[in-house]
Amino acid sequence: MQLFYNVFKIAFFTLLSSSFLQAQITLKGKVQDAETGEELIGAAISLGQNQGGTNTDYNGEFVLKVAALPVQLRVTYTGYTPFELTVQDANQRLSIKLSSSEVLIEELVIKGQRIDDKQKAAPLTVENLDAIAIKETPAVSFYNGLGNLKGVDLTTASLGVTVINMRGFNSTSPVRSLQIIDGVDNQAPGLNFSLGNFLGSSDLDVAGVDLVVGASSAFYGPNAFNGVISMKTKNPFIHRGLSVSLKGGERSLLEGAARYAESFKNKDGKFEDSNKAVQKLAKDYSGYKYFGAKGLIVMAKNYYQLKDDFSATSILESVIKNFSTFTDVVTEAQTELSIIKGEISKTNSSITN
Repeated sequence: MQLFYNVFKIAFFTLLSSSFLQAQITLKGKVQDAETGEELIGAAISLGQNQGGTNTDYNGEFVLKVAALPVQLRVTYTGYTPFELTVQDANQRLSIKLSSSEVLIEELVIKGQRIDDKQKAAPLTVENLDAIAIKETPAVSFYNGLGNLKGVDLTTASLGVTVINMRGFNSTSPVRSLQIIDGVDNQAPGLNFSLGNFLGSSDLDVAGVDLVVGASSAFYGPNAFNGVISMKTKNPFIHRGLSVSLKGGERSLLEGAARYAESFKNKDGKFEDSNKAVQKLAKDYSGYKYFGAKGLIVMAKNYYQLKDDFSATSILESVIKNFSTFTDVVTEAQTELSIIKGEISKTNSSITN
Protein backbone atom coordinates (compact mmCIF):
# COMPACT_ATOMS: atom_id res chain seq x y z
CA MET A 1 0.00 0.00 0.00
CA GLN A 2 2.83 2.37 0.89
CA LEU A 3 4.55 1.55 -2.44
CA PHE A 4 1.33 2.34 -4.33
CA TYR A 5 0.98 5.65 -2.49
CA ASN A 6 4.57 6.67 -3.32
CA VAL A 7 4.11 5.77 -6.99
CA PHE A 8 0.86 7.73 -7.10
CA LYS A 9 2.49 10.76 -5.44
CA ILE A 10 5.41 10.74 -7.90
CA ALA A 11 3.06 10.45 -10.85
CA PHE A 12 0.86 13.26 -9.52
CA PHE A 13 3.75 15.69 -9.02
CA THR A 14 5.22 14.74 -12.40
CA LEU A 15 1.92 15.52 -14.08
CA LEU A 16 1.55 18.75 -12.10
CA SER A 17 5.06 19.94 -12.93
CA SER A 18 4.55 18.99 -16.58
CA SER A 19 1.36 21.06 -16.72
CA PHE A 20 3.12 23.96 -15.02
CA LEU A 21 5.99 23.86 -17.48
CA GLN A 22 3.60 23.71 -20.39
CA ALA A 23 1.81 26.82 -19.10
CA GLN A 24 5.11 28.67 -19.12
CA ILE A 25 6.08 28.02 -22.74
CA THR A 26 7.38 31.27 -24.20
CA LEU A 27 7.66 31.91 -27.92
CA LYS A 28 9.91 34.65 -29.25
CA GLY A 29 10.29 35.97 -32.75
CA LYS A 30 10.60 38.88 -35.12
CA VAL A 31 8.40 40.17 -37.94
CA GLN A 32 9.99 41.86 -40.95
CA ASP A 33 9.23 43.05 -44.44
CA ALA A 34 10.04 40.27 -46.91
CA GLU A 35 11.54 42.68 -49.45
CA THR A 36 13.43 45.25 -47.39
CA GLY A 37 13.98 43.37 -44.14
CA GLU A 38 12.58 46.34 -42.22
CA GLU A 39 11.05 45.63 -38.81
CA LEU A 40 7.25 45.90 -38.71
CA ILE A 41 6.06 47.76 -35.63
CA GLY A 42 2.63 46.85 -34.26
CA ALA A 43 2.11 43.64 -36.24
CA ALA A 44 -0.56 41.41 -34.65
CA ILE A 45 0.26 37.82 -33.66
CA SER A 46 -2.88 35.89 -32.69
CA LEU A 47 -3.60 32.32 -31.60
CA GLY A 48 -7.04 32.20 -33.17
CA GLN A 49 -10.48 31.50 -31.69
CA ASN A 50 -10.13 34.40 -29.24
CA GLN A 51 -7.26 32.69 -27.38
CA GLY A 52 -5.26 35.89 -27.15
CA GLY A 53 -2.15 37.21 -28.84
CA THR A 54 0.31 40.10 -28.84
CA ASN A 55 1.88 42.81 -30.98
CA THR A 56 5.43 43.45 -32.12
CA ASP A 57 7.41 46.14 -30.34
CA TYR A 58 9.61 48.99 -31.57
CA ASN A 59 12.16 46.51 -32.99
CA GLY A 60 9.57 44.28 -34.64
CA GLU A 61 10.03 41.60 -31.95
CA PHE A 62 7.36 39.83 -29.91
CA VAL A 63 7.07 37.54 -26.88
CA LEU A 64 4.06 35.24 -26.59
CA LYS A 65 3.25 32.73 -23.85
CA VAL A 66 1.22 29.63 -24.76
CA ALA A 67 -0.16 26.72 -22.77
CA ALA A 68 1.00 23.87 -25.02
CA LEU A 69 2.65 22.96 -28.30
CA PRO A 70 2.09 22.64 -31.19
CA VAL A 71 0.27 25.93 -31.71
CA GLN A 72 -1.06 27.73 -34.78
CA LEU A 73 -0.04 31.39 -35.14
CA ARG A 74 -1.52 33.96 -37.47
CA VAL A 75 0.46 37.14 -38.21
CA THR A 76 -1.33 40.13 -39.72
CA TYR A 77 -0.28 43.65 -40.60
CA THR A 78 -2.22 46.25 -42.53
CA GLY A 79 -0.99 46.41 -46.11
CA TYR A 80 0.59 42.94 -45.95
CA THR A 81 -0.65 39.44 -46.78
CA PRO A 82 -1.58 37.48 -43.59
CA PHE A 83 0.82 34.66 -42.70
CA GLU A 84 0.09 31.46 -40.75
CA LEU A 85 2.54 28.98 -39.28
CA THR A 86 2.62 26.06 -36.87
CA VAL A 87 5.13 26.15 -34.01
CA GLN A 88 6.23 22.81 -32.53
CA ASP A 89 9.51 23.67 -30.81
CA ALA A 90 9.70 26.19 -27.97
CA ASN A 91 13.41 26.78 -28.63
CA GLN A 92 12.75 27.81 -32.20
CA ARG A 93 13.53 31.46 -32.92
CA LEU A 94 10.71 32.62 -35.17
CA SER A 95 11.68 34.83 -38.10
CA ILE A 96 8.56 35.83 -39.98
CA LYS A 97 8.66 37.62 -43.32
CA LEU A 98 5.50 39.32 -44.56
CA SER A 99 4.94 40.17 -48.20
CA SER A 100 3.29 43.48 -48.96
CA SER A 101 -0.02 43.53 -50.79
CA GLU A 102 -1.08 46.25 -53.18
CA VAL A 103 -3.09 48.99 -51.51
CA LEU A 104 -4.72 51.78 -53.48
CA ILE A 105 -5.19 55.00 -51.54
CA GLU A 106 -6.16 58.50 -52.51
CA GLU A 107 -3.54 60.98 -53.61
CA LEU A 108 -1.63 62.53 -50.70
CA VAL A 109 -0.07 65.97 -50.96
CA ILE A 110 2.75 66.79 -48.52
CA LYS A 111 3.54 70.46 -48.13
CA GLY A 112 6.94 71.67 -47.03
CA GLN A 113 8.54 74.96 -46.14
CA ARG A 114 9.74 77.32 -48.82
CA ILE A 115 13.18 77.27 -47.22
CA ASP A 116 14.98 73.93 -47.46
CA ASP A 117 17.87 72.77 -45.28
CA LYS A 118 20.48 74.26 -47.58
CA GLN A 119 18.75 77.62 -47.58
CA LYS A 120 18.40 77.52 -43.79
CA ALA A 121 22.18 77.34 -43.60
CA ALA A 122 22.43 80.66 -45.48
CA PRO A 123 23.39 83.77 -43.46
CA LEU A 124 19.85 84.96 -42.72
CA THR A 125 18.84 86.92 -39.65
CA VAL A 126 15.57 85.58 -38.28
CA GLU A 127 13.86 87.11 -35.26
CA ASN A 128 11.02 85.20 -33.60
CA LEU A 129 8.03 86.04 -31.41
CA ASP A 130 6.42 82.86 -30.09
CA ALA A 131 3.04 82.29 -28.44
CA ILE A 132 4.36 82.90 -24.91
CA ALA A 133 6.03 86.16 -25.92
CA ILE A 134 2.84 87.27 -27.67
CA LYS A 135 0.86 86.63 -24.50
CA GLU A 136 3.33 88.53 -22.30
CA THR A 137 4.16 91.45 -24.62
CA PRO A 138 3.55 94.85 -22.90
CA ALA A 139 1.94 96.42 -25.95
CA VAL A 140 -1.48 97.09 -27.43
CA SER A 141 -1.12 94.06 -29.71
CA PHE A 142 1.48 91.52 -30.70
CA TYR A 143 2.16 93.56 -33.85
CA ASN A 144 3.31 96.52 -31.77
CA GLY A 145 5.35 94.12 -29.66
CA LEU A 146 7.46 93.31 -32.71
CA GLY A 147 9.17 96.67 -32.16
CA ASN A 148 11.06 95.10 -29.22
CA LEU A 149 12.89 92.73 -31.59
CA LYS A 150 16.38 93.50 -32.88
CA GLY A 151 16.58 95.58 -36.05
CA VAL A 152 12.88 96.51 -36.13
CA ASP A 153 11.52 100.09 -36.32
CA LEU A 154 7.83 100.91 -35.89
CA THR A 155 6.06 103.80 -37.57
CA THR A 156 2.48 104.80 -36.80
CA ALA A 157 0.96 105.68 -40.16
CA SER A 158 -2.54 106.46 -38.87
CA LEU A 159 -5.00 105.43 -36.18
CA GLY A 160 -4.74 101.66 -35.74
CA VAL A 161 -2.17 101.21 -38.51
CA THR A 162 1.41 100.43 -37.50
CA VAL A 163 4.10 99.87 -40.13
CA ILE A 164 7.22 97.74 -39.61
CA ASN A 165 10.55 98.71 -41.16
CA MET A 166 13.54 96.39 -40.96
CA ARG A 167 16.06 97.85 -43.40
CA GLY A 168 16.86 101.23 -44.83
CA PHE A 169 14.87 104.42 -44.12
CA ASN A 170 11.59 104.54 -42.26
CA SER A 171 8.49 104.81 -44.37
CA THR A 172 4.73 104.82 -43.80
CA SER A 173 4.28 102.59 -46.85
CA PRO A 174 6.74 99.67 -46.74
CA VAL A 175 6.31 98.60 -50.35
CA ARG A 176 9.53 96.63 -50.23
CA SER A 177 8.58 94.44 -47.24
CA LEU A 178 6.62 91.23 -47.65
CA GLN A 179 4.00 90.29 -45.07
CA ILE A 180 2.45 86.82 -45.22
CA ILE A 181 -0.03 84.92 -43.07
CA ASP A 182 0.27 81.13 -43.29
CA GLY A 183 2.14 81.59 -46.56
CA VAL A 184 -0.49 83.89 -48.12
CA ASP A 185 0.41 87.44 -49.16
CA ASN A 186 -1.29 90.01 -46.93
CA GLN A 187 -1.12 93.04 -49.23
CA ALA A 188 -4.06 95.42 -49.27
CA PRO A 189 -5.86 95.36 -52.65
CA GLY A 190 -4.95 98.37 -54.77
CA LEU A 191 -2.15 99.55 -52.47
CA ASN A 192 0.42 96.83 -53.13
CA PHE A 193 1.61 96.85 -49.53
CA SER A 194 0.31 95.71 -46.15
CA LEU A 195 -1.55 98.08 -43.85
CA GLY A 196 0.22 96.80 -40.77
CA ASN A 197 -2.02 94.27 -39.07
CA PHE A 198 -5.19 96.09 -40.05
CA LEU A 199 -6.19 93.15 -42.25
CA GLY A 200 -4.31 90.52 -40.25
CA SER A 201 -5.01 88.12 -37.40
CA SER A 202 -5.82 88.88 -33.79
CA ASP A 203 -3.60 88.06 -30.83
CA LEU A 204 -5.74 85.04 -29.94
CA ASP A 205 -5.28 83.42 -33.34
CA VAL A 206 -1.53 83.95 -33.82
CA ALA A 207 0.81 81.10 -32.90
CA GLY A 208 4.05 82.90 -33.75
CA VAL A 209 5.75 85.49 -35.92
CA ASP A 210 9.05 85.14 -37.79
CA LEU A 211 10.89 88.20 -39.07
CA VAL A 212 13.49 87.59 -41.76
CA VAL A 213 15.53 90.77 -41.66
CA GLY A 214 17.40 92.04 -44.72
CA ALA A 215 17.40 91.30 -48.41
CA SER A 216 15.57 87.99 -48.59
CA SER A 217 14.36 88.23 -52.18
CA ALA A 218 16.35 85.13 -53.12
CA PHE A 219 13.92 83.05 -51.06
CA TYR A 220 10.66 85.00 -51.12
CA GLY A 221 10.76 87.03 -54.33
CA PRO A 222 11.49 90.68 -55.21
CA ASN A 223 8.81 92.06 -52.85
CA ALA A 224 10.92 90.98 -49.88
CA PHE A 225 13.73 93.47 -50.53
CA ASN A 226 13.55 94.89 -47.01
CA GLY A 227 12.53 91.71 -45.22
CA VAL A 228 9.71 89.28 -44.49
CA ILE A 229 7.04 89.30 -41.78
CA SER A 230 5.71 85.74 -41.60
CA MET A 231 2.78 85.13 -39.25
CA LYS A 232 1.54 81.65 -38.36
CA THR A 233 -1.99 81.15 -37.05
CA LYS A 234 -3.09 78.46 -34.61
CA ASN A 235 -4.07 75.06 -35.95
CA PRO A 236 -7.74 74.32 -35.10
CA PHE A 237 -6.89 70.61 -34.75
CA ILE A 238 -4.38 71.40 -31.99
CA HIS A 239 -5.66 74.62 -30.39
CA ARG A 240 -9.31 73.74 -29.85
CA GLY A 241 -11.93 75.25 -27.61
CA LEU A 242 -12.92 78.74 -26.53
CA SER A 243 -10.45 81.57 -25.86
CA VAL A 244 -11.40 85.04 -24.64
CA SER A 245 -9.24 88.14 -24.34
CA LEU A 246 -10.05 91.45 -22.65
CA LYS A 247 -7.73 94.47 -22.52
CA GLY A 248 -8.17 97.79 -20.82
CA GLY A 249 -6.23 101.05 -20.63
CA GLU A 250 -6.35 104.81 -20.16
CA ARG A 251 -8.99 107.06 -21.73
CA SER A 252 -11.62 104.32 -21.51
CA LEU A 253 -9.67 102.03 -23.83
CA LEU A 254 -11.34 98.64 -23.89
CA GLU A 255 -10.71 95.83 -26.34
CA GLY A 256 -12.25 92.37 -26.37
CA ALA A 257 -11.80 89.31 -28.58
CA ALA A 258 -13.03 85.74 -28.68
CA ARG A 259 -11.91 82.65 -30.57
CA TYR A 260 -13.62 79.28 -30.87
CA ALA A 261 -12.20 76.36 -32.81
CA GLU A 262 -13.35 72.77 -33.15
CA SER A 263 -12.41 69.90 -35.43
CA PHE A 264 -14.46 67.00 -36.70
CA LYS A 265 -12.34 63.95 -37.49
CA ASN A 266 -13.27 60.64 -39.11
CA LYS A 267 -16.56 62.06 -40.28
CA ASP A 268 -16.75 59.53 -43.13
CA GLY A 269 -15.85 56.61 -40.86
CA LYS A 270 -13.12 55.26 -43.19
CA PHE A 271 -11.05 53.79 -40.37
CA GLU A 272 -9.61 50.89 -42.39
CA ASP A 273 -8.46 53.27 -45.15
CA SER A 274 -6.91 55.47 -42.49
CA ASN A 275 -4.92 52.52 -41.13
CA LYS A 276 -3.72 51.62 -44.62
CA ALA A 277 -2.53 55.18 -45.17
CA VAL A 278 -0.72 55.20 -41.80
CA GLN A 279 1.00 51.89 -42.59
CA LYS A 280 2.13 53.09 -46.00
CA LEU A 281 3.54 56.33 -44.57
CA ALA A 282 5.28 54.41 -41.77
CA LYS A 283 6.87 52.14 -44.38
CA ASP A 284 7.96 54.94 -46.72
CA TYR A 285 9.26 57.20 -43.94
CA SER A 286 10.54 54.64 -41.43
CA GLY A 287 13.33 56.95 -40.27
CA TYR A 288 10.88 59.31 -38.58
CA LYS A 289 10.29 57.36 -35.36
CA TYR A 290 8.36 60.16 -33.65
CA PHE A 291 5.73 60.38 -36.36
CA GLY A 292 5.67 56.58 -36.54
CA ALA A 293 4.68 56.52 -32.86
CA LYS A 294 1.99 59.13 -33.49
CA GLY A 295 0.73 57.00 -36.37
CA LEU A 296 0.40 53.99 -34.04
CA ILE A 297 -1.88 56.02 -31.78
CA VAL A 298 -4.03 56.91 -34.79
CA MET A 299 -4.19 53.20 -35.67
CA ALA A 300 -5.24 52.33 -32.12
CA LYS A 301 -8.08 54.85 -32.29
CA ASN A 302 -9.17 53.40 -35.63
CA TYR A 303 -9.15 49.85 -34.27
CA TYR A 304 -11.27 50.96 -31.33
CA GLN A 305 -13.81 52.48 -33.72
CA LEU A 306 -13.75 49.17 -35.63
CA LYS A 307 -14.70 47.38 -32.36
CA ASP A 308 -11.28 45.66 -32.14
CA ASP A 309 -10.52 46.45 -28.51
CA PHE A 310 -7.66 43.95 -28.28
CA SER A 311 -5.64 45.51 -31.11
CA ALA A 312 -6.35 49.03 -29.85
CA THR A 313 -5.17 48.39 -26.29
CA SER A 314 -2.20 46.26 -27.39
CA ILE A 315 -0.89 48.97 -29.72
CA LEU A 316 -1.24 51.68 -27.06
CA GLU A 317 0.53 49.53 -24.47
CA SER A 318 3.30 48.89 -26.99
CA VAL A 319 3.69 52.63 -27.61
CA ILE A 320 3.90 53.34 -23.87
CA LYS A 321 6.53 50.62 -23.45
CA ASN A 322 8.73 51.26 -26.49
CA PHE A 323 8.58 55.04 -27.07
CA SER A 324 9.49 56.33 -23.60
CA THR A 325 11.83 58.93 -25.12
CA PHE A 326 8.83 60.77 -26.59
CA THR A 327 7.07 61.92 -23.44
CA ASP A 328 4.22 63.72 -25.22
CA VAL A 329 3.45 60.60 -27.28
CA VAL A 330 3.47 58.39 -24.17
CA THR A 331 1.16 60.81 -22.36
CA GLU A 332 -1.27 60.80 -25.29
CA ALA A 333 -1.16 56.99 -25.47
CA GLN A 334 -1.81 56.68 -21.73
CA THR A 335 -4.77 59.05 -22.00
CA GLU A 336 -6.30 57.12 -24.92
CA LEU A 337 -5.69 53.79 -23.18
CA SER A 338 -7.42 55.03 -20.04
CA ILE A 339 -10.41 56.22 -22.09
CA ILE A 340 -10.71 52.92 -23.99
CA LYS A 341 -10.39 50.77 -20.88
CA GLY A 342 -12.94 52.95 -19.13
CA GLU A 343 -15.44 52.34 -21.94
CA ILE A 344 -14.69 48.60 -22.04
CA SER A 345 -15.13 48.26 -18.26
CA LYS A 346 -18.73 49.42 -18.59
CA THR A 347 -19.61 46.17 -20.38
CA ASN A 348 -16.84 43.87 -19.10
CA SER A 349 -16.34 43.70 -15.35
CA SER A 350 -12.98 41.89 -15.73
CA ILE A 351 -11.44 45.03 -17.26
CA THR A 352 -10.38 47.74 -14.82
CA ASN A 353 -9.35 51.23 -15.74
